[in-house]
Amino acid sequence: MASSVTIPKQLGFGQTTRSDAWWMQPIAVFLGFSAFIVYSTWAALQGTDIAHCYYWFGPGNQYADGQNYLSPFYSPTLFGSTPHPGIFGVMPSWWPALLPFSPAFLIMWIPAGFRFTCYYYRGAYYKAFWLDPVNCAVGEPRKSYLGERYLPLILQNVHRYFMYLALVFIVILGRDAWDSLWFADATGANHFGVAIGSLVLIVNVILLAGYTLGCHSLRHLVGGFLDAKSKASACASCYNAVTCLNTKHMLWAWLSLGWVGFTDVYIRLCAMGIWHDFRFF
Repeated sequence: MASSVTIPKQLGFGQTTRSDAWWMQPIAVFLGFSAFIVYSTWAALQGTDIAHCYYWFGPGNQYADGQNYLSPFYSPTLFGSTPHPGIFGVMPSWWPALLPFSPAFLIMWIPAGFRFTCYYYRGAYYKAFWLDPVNCAVGEPRKSYLGERYLPLILQNVHRYFMYLALVFIVILGRDAWDSLWFADATGANHFGVAIGSLVLIVNVILLAGYTLGCHSLRHLVGGFLDAKSKASACASCYNAVTCLNTKHMLWAWLSLGWVGFTDVYIRLCAMGIWHDFRFF
C-alpha cells in the first residue's frame, strides 16, 4: 500500500518552533569573533610605529630584566622594525611606500586563513555573521544552496594547505616558549628560569597545538586518506589520537583564540611598563 509523505513548509527568516533561547549562541559567537578581529587588527597596526616596539619584550626594552618574549601575532618576525629587526632585517625595500608596514602583516594571514577556513569556524560564523542558518531549525534568509563546490565557498577547500603551514607555526611558537625560559644576566649570559610570561607563552603553544592537532583535515591526513581506517593499524592509531582532540575541537578553538589574544596583551603591557613580569626563579 502506497503511503504519502508531507514535506514541511519552509520556515520564513527567523521563524522556528523552538522554545529555548536559540539566539544566544549566534550572538555570543558574533561578539566573541568581533572582539578578537578588532583587537588583532589594532595590534597588527601597532607594529607600524617603529618608536614603540611593544610586540616584543626583551633586551633593549627599559622594563625588561633579561626576558625575551615575542607576541604570537608577530612570530616569526621576518622583517622587523627598530629596535627589534627581524630575521631578514628591517622593513624591506620592496614594500609599497603608500602602505603602512607592520611585521604582523607578513605572517598573520596564515593563522587567520587557517581559522577562517576551519570546519568548526565555518559553521559558527555562517550562523553568527551570515545568518545562514541563524541556528538549527530556524528559518534562514536564502531559498537555495549551492554548497562549497562553487565560488566563493569553494575557496574554503584550501583549509588543508593552511593546516600544513599552521603545523609549522606550532614549532615556531614552541621555540618562542623555550626561549622565554632563558634569562640574560648583566654579563649577557643566559640562565634557565620561569616567569609569568614564560607560563603565558607555554600555555599559548599548548592550546594552539591542541586546536591545530585536532584539525579535521589532519585526521584525514594521518589516517592515510583511507575510507576505512582499519586497513592500516598504524593509520588507525594516528587517526584515533587526532580524534581525541577533535572531539573537543570547539573548546580548543575558543580557548586558543582567547589565549593568543591575551598573550599579545600580556607582552604589550609588560613592554609598556604597565605590568611587571614576575620571575619565580
